Amino acid sequence: MDVMGDKGTLYETGRIARPSGEAEEAAPDETGEAAEEARLWLAAERGDTEAASVLGARLLRRGDLDGAEPHLRAATAAGDRAAANNLGVLLHQRGYADEAAGWWRVAAVAGSSAAAHALGRHHRERGDEPAAEYWLRQSAEQGHTLGAYALADLLEHRGDAGAEKWLRAAAERGHREAAYRLARGLDRPGSGGLLGERADTGASSGEAEQWYRQAAARGHLRAALHLGGILERRGEVKEAGRWYLVAAKDGDARAACALGFLLRDAGDVENAAIWWLRGAQDGDGNAANALGALHAERGQHQTAERWYRAAMDAGDINGAYNLGLLCAEQGRTAQAEQWYRRAAYVGHREAANALAILLLQGGDASGAEPWFSKAAELGSVDAAFNLGILHAGRGEEGAALRWYERAAAAGHTEAALQVGIARLRDGDEQAAERHLRCAAGGGSAEAAYRLATLLDARRPAASAHELGEPVREKTECEEWYERAASQGHRRAQVRVGMLAAGRGDVVEAARWYRAAAEAGSRNGAFNLGLLLAREGSEPEAVVWWQRAASAGHGRAALRLALVCARRGDLAEGQRWASRAVELGPAEVGERAARLRDALREELSA
Repeated sequence: MDVMGDKGTLYETGRIARPSGEAEEAAPDETGEAAEEARLWLAAERGDTEAASVLGARLLRRGDLDGAEPHLRAATAAGDRAAANNLGVLLHQRGYADEAAGWWRVAAVAGSSAAAHALGRHHRERGDEPAAEYWLRQSAEQGHTLGAYALADLLEHRGDAGAEKWLRAAAERGHREAAYRLARGLDRPGSGGLLGERADTGASSGEAEQWYRQAAARGHLRAALHLGGILERRGEVKEAGRWYLVAAKDGDARAACALGFLLRDAGDVENAAIWWLRGAQDGDGNAANALGALHAERGQHQTAERWYRAAMDAGDINGAYNLGLLCAEQGRTAQAEQWYRRAAYVGHREAANALAILLLQGGDASGAEPWFSKAAELGSVDAAFNLGILHAGRGEEGAALRWYERAAAAGHTEAALQVGIARLRDGDEQAAERHLRCAAGGGSAEAAYRLATLLDARRPAASAHELGEPVREKTECEEWYERAASQGHRRAQVRVGMLAAGRGDVVEAARWYRAAAEAGSRNGAFNLGLLLAREGSEPEAVVWWQRAASAGHGRAALRLALVCARRGDLAEGQRWASRAVELGPAEVGERAARLRDALREELSA
């Protein structure tokens, strides 16, 4: 039992006076506790106040309230402040709180910091904060660790900036909860919490780590968990794992879950599952979700569903969302909608977005829109983008643009592309360039291509390439063309091929034309044919022109008509010329019509 007395003086053996001439007694560790207690009994019966106080404290700690009370009362009557404090503890345990407070007051007035702490706690429990603060401050100023912590807790509850001073004092004296709370405050600079705004976030985070370490070393499980998180984010995975393990072994479910993720990231899925299981069994919903996802990946859908339900039972609404995903993957649309709704109703933004998509796929656009809106209001960037698509499909360009801009501001790549396209359409090239750069930087090949074309249009006309001319550096627009081309953008591949051909780099041009043509670009096929024909490979060129013409390329059809005419295959030439007339454009159609008529006359001659 934790006795609230002044332990520093209670158990100081030098306090017990001995009658003159009495032989020195053996040390307690030689004769045992029983002998020491027997000596205290004898001394107390002879009227030794200090012996009675120490004996009463021993019996109180043992739980012998009836045996302790007379000794504590006798010592208290003789003016022993430690006895008065412990008598208050005894009465408080018996349920006589007001009488206990009276004796604590006696001891506190006599200078007992422990009694002042207990009296402050008593007043706070009864809602008398001014009195609580007075006595807790008395205790804290006398160096009492628990008093400093209790005072800090009271001041923090009131929003008083002085809380940090006393919390720090308690932490420096070894109070582990104070060290943890001090670290938490330092770990949230600028949050407006206990410590308020701090300019040097790096210094505060470093100090937070030190206090987490101190609390964790004293067995504070949450401190060990947070310390592990700091180390993991810093890349010190091994030490992070050690602290997670410390907390997890002592029953911290969140630490067990975190350790599981650490092991999974290291490739040790089996041991990760063991710790997730332990965390889930101790009530951690995140661990249960992780187990569900693991079994879902393995195709064990029933087991996955069981763990997702366990996550819900633990209060983690992600379990309902994951159940929705699981049902949707299995084609169980009705059940998926049910679980999405359950999660969406309590504010799960991804569930709201998924529910809206499900409704939209089912043809219920009017039912989908409110859920998209709710998800967007909750911060779902995808939902904001989807609302843009929804409005654009209705022809509501203004509303669509507003949602695209909202999503783009949050970093959505495709939304930034749509905003860039809209600004280009409006003639605002500066805004268009800004959004296209964002989208292209986020990996959009279409945005990279459109940005390149925008920059390309601003370039001065390039001088003709001459043999022996040094190769110039690539412009920014060429770099964006190449980035789009490397991502498989066919028009960009054709443009990169054209730029390479303009530099005289036939091999590079052919490579990009071929890539575009094989991906289905008719322009790529046509240009590849031109390149091959110039290099003397007309048979292969014909193959690519045929592919381009079959895909609707008028110039390729005209080229084929010319090749056939030159070879004497007039009927085939007339057929391709007629095809070129159909495909156009106008100038190609005119040339093809003249060629077709000439071939017809030749055939009829």
